[in-house]
Amino acid sequence: YEAVVETIEIGVGGMTCASCVSHVEKALSAVPGVMEAKVNLATERATVRALAGPGLTDRLRRAISQAGYEPRAIETDSGGADRERLRREEEMRALRFRLIVAATLTAPIFVVEMGGHLIPAVHHWTMGVIGEARIREISFLLASVVLFGPGLVFFLKGIPSLLRRQPDMNALVATGTLSAYLYSVVATFAPQVLPAGSVHVYYEAAVVIVTLILFGRYLEARAKGRTSEAIRALARLQPKTARVERDGATVDVDIDDVRVGDIVLVRPGERIPTDGVVTQGASHVDESMVTGEPTPVAKRTGAAVTGATVNGSGAFSFRATRVGADTTLAGIIRMVEQAQGAKLPIQAMVDRVTAVFVPAVFAVAALTFVVWMLIGPEPRLTYALVNAVAVLIIACPCAMGLATPAAIMTGTGRAAELGVLFRKGEALQTLRDVTLIAFDKTGTLTYGKPRLTDLVATPGKNENELLRLAASVEAQSEHPVGAALVAAAKAADLALSPCADFKSIAGMGVTGIVDRKTVAIGAERFMASLGLDASSFAQDAQRLAEEGKTPLYVAVDGKLGAILSVADDLKPTSRAAIDAIHSLGVKTAMITGDDARTAKAIAARLGIDEVVAGVLPDGKVAALERLRETNRIAFVGDGVNDAPALAAADAGIAIGTGTDIAIEAADVVLMSGDLAKVPAALAISRATMRNIQQNLFWAFGYNVVLIPVAAGALYPVNGMLLSPMFGAAAMALSSVFVLTNALRLRRFKAPVIASADAGAEAAPVETEAAENDNKEEAMTTFNVQDMTCNMCVKHVTKAVQAVEPNADVKVDLATGKVDVTPAPKDAQALAKAISEAGYPAQVAA
Repeated sequence: YEAVVETIEIGVGGMTCASCVSHVEKALSAVPGVMEAKVNLATERATVRALAGPGLTDRLRRAISQAGYEPRAIETDSGGADRERLRREEEMRALRFRLIVAATLTAPIFVVEMGGHLIPAVHHWTMGVIGEARIREISFLLASVVLFGPGLVFFLKGIPSLLRRQPDMNALVATGTLSAYLYSVVATFAPQVLPAGSVHVYYEAAVVIVTLILFGRYLEARAKGRTSEAIRALARLQPKTARVERDGATVDVDIDDVRVGDIVLVRPGERIPTDGVVTQGASHVDESMVTGEPTPVAKRTGAAVTGATVNGSGAFSFRATRVGADTTLAGIIRMVEQAQGAKLPIQAMVDRVTAVFVPAVFAVAALTFVVWMLIGPEPRLTYALVNAVAVLIIACPCAMGLATPAAIMTGTGRAAELGVLFRKGEALQTLRDVTLIAFDKTGTLTYGKPRLTDLVATPGKNENELLRLAASVEAQSEHPVGAALVAAAKAADLALSPCADFKSIAGMGVTGIVDRKTVAIGAERFMASLGLDASSFAQDAQRLAEEGKTPLYVAVDGKLGAILSVADDLKPTSRAAIDAIHSLGVKTAMITGDDARTAKAIAARLGIDEVVAGVLPDGKVAALERLRETNRIAFVGDGVNDAPALAAADAGIAIGTGTDIAIEAADVVLMSGDLAKVPAALAISRATMRNIQQNLFWAFGYNVVLIPVAAGALYPVNGMLLSPMFGAAAMALSSVFVLTNALRLRRFKAPVIASADAGAEAAPVETEAAENDNKEEAMTTFNVQDMTCNMCVKHVTKAVQAVEPNADVKVDLATGKVDVTPAPKDAQALAKAISEAGYPAQVAA
């Protein structure tokens, strides 16, 4: 039988550095049945893959506790984000209080000790008025309060980690400060036991170290809170309550109490509580939260609505179809959290270093103490102690632990704000290395809604009859081309007949029996497989292909009857997106089932570098492999048949308007069909990886350079020694530097992409009445639905000119816009006339 593998997420409190991460991962990996354990310092979460079994979560929580850390439940209900925010705020308040107490008590010690060194008059005054012995006693009292009050956390965590032989950053701080403190206590109360000339106190070093590190942690906590702002912003979009129908009455309920099947009422201006389908009423909804598109979308009965989007001026009710953790918003948040918790391949080297970093620092500190005791100048003990403490204090595993996760958190959060979801955090690194992006054509570069543009029959054949037969067969098909032929037939008021013995041959065409006639529709290669010669239409096929249209053929009872063509309008940002990708130094390719002539014509209009044409649905992976011989590949697609290619590519990018199967197979999901998000994803992956490299360079360079300096490496050269206080300041600020650098990604701006103007790739389909558009007259625009082809254009134009005989009419099939010039006297009456012609219309706002 197949073992059941479970993925569990657990919050982990009390981690302060990369060594903590290593310790928790080791503890979790030691639990029987655990296959993989990943811990993220920035998100404070552990993700564990393990064989499912009773009590697994309890065993994992127990392992975390035994390692010295706090297991926390991850709350997924609507109030979980608020409770997490309140917990963090409470921790911040407690940390700020400890910092204020420590700073207040440290100030007198620092002023007296350092002021005496810098200003001789201060030294003479304090010695004469207070006396050296009394100053040391007061310093002892104040230092004791600082170390075992605000600084107690370092000892409570650091000493047990030493006893477990798993020292962390707290152990470094505790050992360093306790060494300076105990030495000072001996110098204060039993100076006779110390060698002559070495009776010095270092209370100021111990307390300043504690205060500076608390200050660093406070700044770090604030910065870490800002890195997760994207998640909190998404969570805030979720309404807290919903208005539902219960037992014949309308009641307000908590969002967690909404059930699938509930009828939910939405008033103007409200956020929609959850996902569902409209049952009554109509409105326009701002879906920019999901799609990034600013234009409100019309919603009427039967339309799907998405939770957290904003209703416009209308009111409607809908039936809830997905609630709680199943909603679109919850899925988006889940994807962002999973990406933020990911470990990139570059992190493996960091993990190996941090696993041995703290023990290595203790070894260097011990070696420093021994060397100074053996060959250092007098007083040797003082030099040995100060330099060993400096080594312990200046070493900073925090910066190494935060270098990668902080950048990932900020980068993926910013990407989500731009409508790019990294389902797998590793895609940040793989996408950075991509050298070629391959696009599926239909539904990706185009709208995925083909329309019939041409039909040329053989002499003696009736075009409408051939269209009717073809549409009758295609009515059984799920292919977009079939929908285009059916729409064209209905627009021409042609009655379809039942189809028997329907067959679909993938990548070729369809056949069926209509009115006792065998009808076949498909590509030229399909006709060839049926033994039909299409050379009589060679010139028409050449012309249509060069126009970027897809030629298809209709055969009836074994004889070629017509050539027809369908065109799928290119998205207005496709060309600009391709240009932006090229500007980033990445090549592009298009994979399509179209014949080579059509594919090359479309690629030329878009500026695409390579074309792989005539690819059958199951051949996309093989096409990718050929391209992959000399490139690292990203593939962009949207359909079910794109899923294998998305999974096979180095980085798979799914269009969010596509199928769930494609989205599940992808590494990156674009929240809308706007291809401008492809260069945005590429650019932010590069920016994030560059940020990670900067952070790692700083973290490693800091430790490699300053640990030897703290040990006294420069003393023989120029007599320089590093004060433990300076070491504490440097250590505290190093992790703050890493976090601050990561936060720069919040200001990342995506490449600016402009929609195509009315050029070849985005040109509206115009009527003859619109050929002369030079008049400077007022114009009215109508939003018209259900237009699918040129025949629809003719019907709408006819409806308009029946009311306004002298009007110029311009129709854009891609956007559903109809411009009427001059503006009609009664726009509402004209909208009604268009609607009565079978195309629901309303005056555009």
